[in-house]
Amino acid sequence: MNPDLKLDNQLCFRLYAASRLVTRLYQPQLEPLGLTYPQYLVLLVLWEQSPCNVKTLGERLMLQSNTLTPLLKRLEQQGLIHRERDAKDERVVWIQLSEAGQALEAQCACIPAQLLTQLTEPKSAWLELGQQLDKVLAQLKPLVGIQ
Repeated sequence: MNPDLKLDNQLCFRLYAASRLVTRLYQPQLEPLGLTYPQYLVLLVLWEQSPCNVKTLGERLMLQSNTLTPLLKRLEQQGLIHRERDAKDERVVWIQLSEAGQALEAQCACIPAQLLTQLTEPKSAWLELGQQLDKVLAQLKPLVGIQ
């Protein structure tokens, strides 16, 4: 067998598996709040910048609008955000946190630290991994047409 074709030699598989496992770690923290991991990511962006238009939100999360729209509809149904079309350009949709969405930030503030306590590597190792992944993302984005 060609070693280049072994599953365990695939960087893409390791990234995929790690991503899925991290998402599963978040689930017990987010489920009581009625959030999925992708919804949590949307809220993270909005806690940094609200209001934010859908295009910017999609760029930050590297999501297409057909993936983002159902997430936003669900967050709006939950009363966490408001969506509003721009008065000057109806193609632009602005997303703003509701009071409930703003209040949820305080409930989520402890999640990253709680997750780190479950891991045996020191925080510095995870920060270094994050920096390495930033470099990987910087190389991959242009290859798939993301700025």
